[in-house]
Amino acid sequence: MEKFTVYTREDYEKLSAELNRLKTEGRDDIAEKIKEARSHGDLSENAEYDEAMNEQAKMEAEIAKLEAELRNAKILDEADLTTEVVHIGSKVKLLDLEYNEELEYKILGKSDIEHGVISDLSPVGSAVMNKKVGDVADVHTPSGKVIKMQILAISK
Repeated sequence: MEKFTVYTREDYEKLSAELNRLKTEGRDDIAEKIKEARSHGDLSENAEYDEAMNEQAKMEAEIAKLEAELRNAKILDEADLTTEVVHIGSKVKLLDLEYNEELEYKILGKSDIEHGVISDLSPVGSAVMNKKVGDVADVHTPSGKVIKMQILAISK
């Protein structure tokens, strides 16, 4: 069974734009660096050439990764979202009952903690799925600790 990663339309478009940028500008930049390095003569002792080739390999790996992500992407139709229970695409406000700390996340198929996005398969994401406002979820951490979180709000 193939695993899909769920994206909002906006996040999918950002990923597509980054892939397009790498395929055009990124490849052109690397080609120019390689051409410049080749003009310096003997390639066997040319550190600039080696570095340009390493950059090219890294960029091609990133392109392959983005292509695979887009191939296995499912775009969330945000019009279909409800706020009755937590599901993929929900924004959820939680209260960590141990530390009395409020947290807010959007639940999608891939985590991006810096932007407040967690995966539906993460400990927090899987614990709050299908819960309602007021419910308390037991979050099982990788260390074995159980954190209790109360759902304060669900939004789109």
